[in-house]
Order: sequence, then C-alpha cells, then structure tokens
Amino acid sequence: MDSKKNSDDPQNQATAVVVDISQVDDPLQKSAERVLPAGETPDIYIPTRGTGATPYTSRSAKKKKLGFLGLISNDIGIDLGTANTLVWVRGEGIVVNEPSVVAIERSTGRPMAVGSAAKEMIGRTPGEIIAIRPLKDGVIADFETSEKLLSDVIHRVVRRRYLMKPRIVISVPSGITEVEKRAVRDSAENAGARDVFLLPEPMAAAIGVGLAVEQPTGLMIIDIGGGTSEIAVIALNGIVTNTSIRIAGDEMSESIITYLKKNFNLLIGELTAEEIKIQIGSAFPMEKELTMEVKGRDLVAGIPKTLKLSSSQVREALQEPIDSIVDAVRESLEKTPPELASDILERGIILTGGGALLRGMEKRLRQETNLPVFVAEDPMTCVVRGCGAALENFQQYSKVMMKSRRD
Repeated sequence: MDSKKNSDDPQNQATAVVVDISQVDDPLQKSAERVLPAGETPDIYIPTRGTGATPYTSRSAKKKKLGFLGLISNDIGIDLGTANTLVWVRGEGIVVNEPSVVAIERSTGRPMAVGSAAKEMIGRTPGEIIAIRPLKDGVIADFETSEKLLSDVIHRVVRRRYLMKPRIVISVPSGITEVEKRAVRDSAENAGARDVFLLPEPMAAAIGVGLAVEQPTGLMIIDIGGGTSEIAVIALNGIVTNTSIRIAGDEMSESIITYLKKNFNLLIGELTAEEIKIQIGSAFPMEKELTMEVKGRDLVAGIPKTLKLSSSQVREALQEPIDSIVDAVRESLEKTPPELASDILERGIILTGGGALLRGMEKRLRQETNLPVFVAEDPMTCVVRGCGAALENFQQYSKVMMKSRRD
C-alpha cells in the first residue's frame, strides 16, 4: 500500500519539463511533461509545478526564520532586466515583477509612474511627459532613470523597521564591461543598498532552475532575455565558456516592426509588436497556424489601417534574430571542452528567460544542434530565483558572485 502511494508522489517520479506553448492559449500558465521510461533516471532534474520543489516563486511563500540579522536588515535579489525588473526578498519570495519603464515629467525630472503604469504610456505621452526604458541590451543606458527605477522597487520592499540598508544581489549580463558594472553598482548604492554583489545571468539562471553548479559535470544554459541572449557552459561554480550577444526579445520586436513597414507599408508601435510576438510569434512551423488583426498607420495613405497577419509571416520576420541566437549557440558549443561536451550530450540544454516562451524555440534549437533541449519551469523568473537562492546560501555561492567595490 505504501509503495503504491510513493509511486504516485510527483516528487518520486523522474520527470523533465518542456513547455509546449504552441498548444496552449497562455504559455505562462500551462506546461507539458516528458516522462522518462520506467526504470530510467533523469540526468538532470527540473522541479515541476505543484511538487513544492521550486523555491521563491510567490509572495505567499512560507516565510523563513531570519534570525537577529533579519530584524535589522534585509536581503534583496534583483533581476534588472531590459524588459522587466523582478525583485526577490528573503522570507517572502518574488514580490515585484514590473516592466523596466519609467515615465518622467520633462520640466522637473520627477518620475510620474514606474513599471506597468509607465509602460502603458509608451507611444502615448504628451510633450511634457516622456516614457523611458533606462536599460538597453541588458545594461544601464540612462543612469539617472535607472537610479529612479531601482530606488522605487527597493523602497517598495524595504520596510522602515530595518535599521540597516539592504544587501543586494543584482544579475548582470556575462559580457558586461567594467564601466557597465560600475554603473550598476553606483545606481544600486545611490538607491539605498548597503553592499552590492553582481551575479552573471547564466549562473543565476542555473541556480534558479535548481542545477548543481558546483559539480564537475557540464551544464549548458541559454538565457534569452529582452536585451541579451546568454549562452554559457557551467561547471565547478564557474562559467567555462560564455557567449553573450545583444540580440534577444527587443530585436525580435524591432524585426516585426521593420517587416510590416517594408512589406505592407504599415507602421506599428513597440507595444503592438510585442503583442504580435506573444500572441502568434513562433520559431518553428506549427501544426495549426495562427492569425490576428494588427492595427497601425498606413505609410502611403497616412490613415489608420487594419491588417490580418499570420504566424508564418511573423516567423519570417523573426528569422534573422533567431538565426543569430542559433549561431551563438553553435559558437559556444564549438568552444566547449570535449569532456563537458559529452556531459551536455547526455544532459541536454536548459532554456530560460522570456525568449524561451516563444513557440517552438526549443524545437528549433533541438533541430539545429541535435541535442535535447528543455524549457525550465517558469523561465521568466529563473534568474531572480537564482539571486534569491544565492542570498539564502551566501557562503555556498559567494565564489560565483563579484562584490562591487569602489576603486
């Protein structure tokens, strides 16, 4: 009787998760499981939804005892992304998930709105208000606005009862320069941080997925965000090979805008392009192609126009940025040492980031590399969950973090 009960326990089943978003209406809400044959053990384990194995996933997560230090300070993990900013707080989980957009009053420089409210203003603001995305290609492009963004999210989560400023771990692209590191550090310190530690995004994603980064076996992570795509092979708490390209979700949206302008003389905005990408975008042919109506301005007649667009046309528009990501994956595999390459062949590639939700992305990479490709559970939050796990186990992961100090 007990053995039957144990066999039904999802934590005792060997599973790996693949998000098949071509078959669902909302790719953020559903997933499908690839169940291994009976008796076969998985080479990697990606926690599945509902097993209780994925930590730091919501504010309602069970609070931990923080001890004396937790009474006077707090630890915060931040995924400062080009498209979205996510914040993890010790004992609470992910408490902020907002677009990285700030609306500012031109005359005074005062922030009018931050996050979702500011994103809705993009392309719709009057002359005295400007909506700014302070990060570009994964790094800070507008220092003052980035400081306002960080200050807003930190003040949201840091309670006045704490006597010390928070210790913060911020994820950064693995190809970031020293000047860009200093900009992140200064923004966080000016926004109210006590100590700032930088964690490379591929490492944060691997930790967030739950992979054993300290083991001598090779793990390959592909993190496709809004501004950068990070491809890294990880072993022994370090990044062995790394390829970082500044082609990701934003480039895909730009490609859709250019495609419609060139082929249909239709001008659309950034938000419309993003909606097209989410609703009918794909990287691999689908069994049932999708369509949607797109509204924009006719460049010839100069009046509003409606166009019916198919997923095959959007796939054609996305061909160039997706090809660039595939080439970067191949380049990273070519630089991988043979022993680690054999590990990747056995364990496969883990896909994280918002770009992992593009329909058929894992199928396209599987076709191009002949390697097993898995989409992580809740790929958009893997990086911030990794920042949280690094703070929870600071001694264990201190070697993979860089403390940012003034020179």
